[in-house]
Amino acid sequence: MSSPTPARVSPDISPPPGGRWAAVLALAGATFSVVTTEMLPVGLLTPLGDGLGVSAGTAGLALTLPGLVAAVAAPLLPVAVRRADRRRVLVGLSLLLAAADLLSALAPGVAALLVARALVGVCIGGVWAVAAGLAVRLVPAASVGRATAVVFSGIAVASVLGVPAGTVLGATAGWRWAFAGLAVLAVAVAAALALALPPLPAERTVGTGELRRVAALPGVRRGLAVVGLLVTGHFAAYTYVRSVLERVPGLGAGAAGTLLLGYGVAGVVGTFAAGPAAARGPRRTVCVVAAGVTAVVALLVPAGGSLGASALLLVLWGFVYGGVAVSAQTWLTAAAPRAPEAVSALIAAVFNTAIALGAFTGGRTADTAGATGVLWLGVGLALLSVLAALPRPAARRARRTRRPESAGGPGRTAGGWGT
Repeated sequence: MSSPTPARVSPDISPPPGGRWAAVLALAGATFSVVTTEMLPVGLLTPLGDGLGVSAGTAGLALTLPGLVAAVAAPLLPVAVRRADRRRVLVGLSLLLAAADLLSALAPGVAALLVARALVGVCIGGVWAVAAGLAVRLVPAASVGRATAVVFSGIAVASVLGVPAGTVLGATAGWRWAFAGLAVLAVAVAAALALALPPLPAERTVGTGELRRVAALPGVRRGLAVVGLLVTGHFAAYTYVRSVLERVPGLGAGAAGTLLLGYGVAGVVGTFAAGPAAARGPRRTVCVVAAGVTAVVALLVPAGGSLGASALLLVLWGFVYGGVAVSAQTWLTAAAPRAPEAVSALIAAVFNTAIALGAFTGGRTADTAGATGVLWLGVGLALLSVLAALPRPAARRARRTRRPESAGGPGRTAGGWGT
């Protein structure tokens, strides 16, 4: 397929003053800010727990709760704002994110922090559901795939800049200042969205009926199952990656931040590497990504005694996982090309449910079986995602029989791996 979304540009959308790509970059800024805020507890888990007087597993709820709320908000928010201009929706969500970050910075205890983190979940679900499908409305058809990769690059860049920067700021000035810095960032993103995006009136309303119809499509249903398993496995292990790294002899807090930076840089590279590959064969790309995550996390188990091996594997982990969001979005959008916002809402719901479930199960496993148990949990779930993504032999034969004339065409890839 030539692009992950319908080949069109809305005729009523005029180029924004800074150009179409400025608008795409503003969307990337929105995904960067919400994902940085969501993932910040990963780098601050120990000081956060110490500062609030709770265990690491309890501190992990600061990641679990936003994921659960985002999973509910993602499908409901497009229904609630069905006729609202998407630019106004995104600006409003960014301002709400700023308020939630400020409340997190001022939280006197874990209960207040979790209330603020619940508001973060609303922002995460809303931004994912709305922003992920807007590239097709902003750039020419030939550039939709690249623009979608740019929007999703905000997720990987959050690992490169957001989480490591927050980790460093938290280590030097305290975890509260890390959240305060994110509040300032969210205000800046709101301003960028207001200036760079053109008016984006709702093209079609998204109701609960359409969400159910899209979710029932076989390709969408299977893709969501794969995403759920893979992301749950990833975050079961990654949420407690600091505990994993602390097994390495002589590794201090500064070195841990450096390794997380390397993970994030590799994730950006992986995002852009996966974009063109997913356009040619989205399911195949998801299979490769899932197999890569499985192998790398499994190898981290025996690598705990070696700094060099752990560093290399963490970078490889970032590279392969960097392709998850863009390849999953491409696969599921191809399965329901006329409902991009509904698909985005469903992906966001499953993705964030998986983040919350992964963080929760990882926390329970970390408290009972330690870092090694967390890694094996991630391996098992990622392996199940590989098995779920593989095309069934009967289905592959049926596709070849049904579409022999389309060999080499835009919707066909070798071995029936296109969708």
